[in-house]
Amino acid sequence: MSKPKLGVVLFQLGGPDSPEAVEPFLYNLFCDPDIINFPLAWIARRPLAWWIARRRAQVVRDHYNAIGGQSPIRRLTERQACKLEAALAGDFDVRCWVAMRYWHPLTGEAAAAVQAASLDRLVLLPLYPQYSFATTVSSLKEWDRVYRPGGRGPAVRVIDEFHTHPLYIQAVAERIATSLTHFDKPAQAHLLFSAHGLPLSLIERGDPYQRHVQETVRAVLACGGWPNSHSLCYQSRVGRQKWLEPSLHDTIGRLARQGEKHLLVVPISFVTEHIETLHEINIETREEATDAGVQEFEMAPAVGDSPRFISALADLVRTVLQEDVKAPAQESLKSIKSA
Repeated sequence: MSKPKLGVVLFQLGGPDSPEAVEPFLYNLFCDPDIINFPLAWIARRPLAWWIARRRAQVVRDHYNAIGGQSPIRRLTERQACKLEAALAGDFDVRCWVAMRYWHPLTGEAAAAVQAASLDRLVLLPLYPQYSFATTVSSLKEWDRVYRPGGRGPAVRVIDEFHTHPLYIQAVAERIATSLTHFDKPAQAHLLFSAHGLPLSLIERGDPYQRHVQETVRAVLACGGWPNSHSLCYQSRVGRQKWLEPSLHDTIGRLARQGEKHLLVVPISFVTEHIETLHEINIETREEATDAGVQEFEMAPAVGDSPRFISALADLVRTVLQEDVKAPAQESLKSIKSA
């Protein structure tokens, strides 16, 4: 008997693949209504996005130049897609595609490839462990806007978060355990969990992201069982509005003043390396911590395509396909649109 034909779309934010791509990438980012939203924003959004992109492009370009001139996120996500295909190949005739929100391969490109394929089932899998309007909802809204299956199309299922999935938690804990071996005295290292920041206005609207991040951190600490002290902070703030606190910058200063000399920063909301880990943490924050008196500074790598994380993704796909979904296949996308 032939295997079911399965498609899986992996969603990520994306990143510029050359210095010339930095400005259009930023423009796409700040054109997103789930990023820039205020009364009458539909009038001002494009001019404002153009102005912000032009104003920030050179600084951001310099940051990318410091890590090789481009973001590695496409290459790393495509590697995850290949590994996931292999993990699912025993049960399905499977193909995985990558859909980036703000740079190539853009969501429309992935949608066109899916539409051209002959599939029985389709799973949409945003690679954001913690659900947020700014990431999960934005990516799935864009998919719903550009995806136009012919005829009935395949049955569609959505995996919208996996912030406490046991295999994902184990994958993070493994990265931390390996990183702790780099310290002279591992038990003295302070575990500093850093998540991407979010405007408080989204949290006030009901975005569960902050709660999900806190639950992920608690689950990882319970899994690892380390005696180390720990903190949680948020990074990558943009603009003047209030964001989640404490910031990475403020936390580094506080820990240094408290006498912490050994820091392991754990990027808790990222599953691949990109500008926020490779530059903001591993270059900027490292320099700041060293200047403040920190003697040992390490960054735990993202889960990437580690066997445990790929097993988590494969389990998520198999589980969602096994569930008895009473609502029509497209109903899940309607709930996303209303968020």
